[in-house]
Amino acid sequence: MALQPFLALGVVLFGLGLFGALTKRNIIIVLISIELMLNAANINLVAFAHFSQPAQIQGQVYALFSMAIAAAEVAVGLAILLAFFRHRNSADMKDVDLMKW
Repeated sequence: MALQPFLALGVVLFGLGLFGALTKRNIIIVLISIELMLNAANINLVAFAHFSQPAQIQGQVYALFSMAIAAAEVAVGLAILLAFFRHRNSADMKDVDLMKW
C-alpha cells in the first residue's frame, strides 16, 4: 500500500473529530472527538515513520507518547466531568460557563 490511503484516513478521522468537538454539546462526545483527533495524528505519525527511508521508529515512539498523554487527558477530563455533573446534574456544554467563580 502507498502512503496516501493512510493520510486520507487520518484526514477523515481528524475532520470527524474536529466536527464533533466544535458542534456537539455533550461533554463526553467532545472528549471522544478529541481522542479521535489524537488517533488521526497517531495514524499519520506511524505512516510517515513506516514510509520514511530508511524506516525509523520515531513515529511509533511519538505515537506511544501521544497515547500516554491522551490517557492522562481522559482521566483529568472525566474527573472534571464527574465533579461538574455532581454539582450541576448536567453534562451539557452550555452549562460549563456556570463553573466560573
